[in-house]
Amino acid sequence: GQAALYLWQNAHTVVIGAGQNAWRECHTDLLRREGGHLARRSSGGGAVYHDLGNLNFTFLAPRADYDVARQLDVVRRAVGALGLRAERSGRNDLTIGGRKFSGNAFRLSRDAALHHGTLLVSSDMEMVARYLNVSPDKLKAKGVESVPSRVMNLNTMADIDVEQMAGAMIDAFWAEYGRGPVSPVGEAEFADLPGLIERYQSWDWVYGSSPQGDVQLERRFPWGGVNCRLQVNGGWIESAALYSDAMEALLIPRIASSLAQCRYDAAEISGRLAGLICDDSQEADIVADISGWLGQAI
Repeated sequence: GQAALYLWQNAHTVVIGAGQNAWRECHTDLLRREGGHLARRSSGGGAVYHDLGNLNFTFLAPRADYDVARQLDVVRRAVGALGLRAERSGRNDLTIGGRKFSGNAFRLSRDAALHHGTLLVSSDMEMVARYLNVSPDKLKAKGVESVPSRVMNLNTMADIDVEQMAGAMIDAFWAEYGRGPVSPVGEAEFADLPGLIERYQSWDWVYGSSPQGDVQLERRFPWGGVNCRLQVNGGWIESAALYSDAMEALLIPRIASSLAQCRYDAAEISGRLAGLICDDSQEADIVADISGWLGQAI
């Protein structure tokens, strides 16, 4: 029944969004050969690289207390306490001077909400470029030429380390939500941890089914990129797979499922997608964009 702030780190890990294709987003073989880890989170958004120069934060809150603007203000206040002025950019980034130091992702359930993100303090930017396979269309949409030119470490702007950043986040959280306890979290606090580890380390979860498909289509929209793969036989779509860095992670597989066993016809596809129930206007816009795009392509 209360809001909580959870601070955590991963070493040498690429984390992809719930709706992304692992092989398209990450140089998986290279990462594995060099002792790295690939993980898929349950929220939407794009791929990120984690090392111990990066501090991750998670806001956990009841739905009634969930407020993205308020939560991002906590991050901005923390950065401000260390002498830097951060700005919100787009739907899920925090920037300084137009360069990103924090990407955020979200997941909502009926009763609770999760908002988590990165804080690049002293991360190895060469590793970011080494392991992430960022679409040129995505970079073009951001008006930049490469991943390193788009992101930045906070320690390039001020004398900051991860420990200082963590302390500033705790102070800013207390200032906004009221003072509370600080508790180190270990395995003893998670009775169901073995089951979670088994699920999130499984091949099916991390890599999933990635069919080659008879039809492959790709396009970037203002809300994110989409890669569509359709297995078509006898004029019918036998199966469909959609991969995306859109924040609406739960919507993308619903769209894919709705296309299975659908006639390979623009009107039929449009009709199937028109029947999807959307939770908000952003989801409705995404469905309309995908419907129009597939109709034109077909």
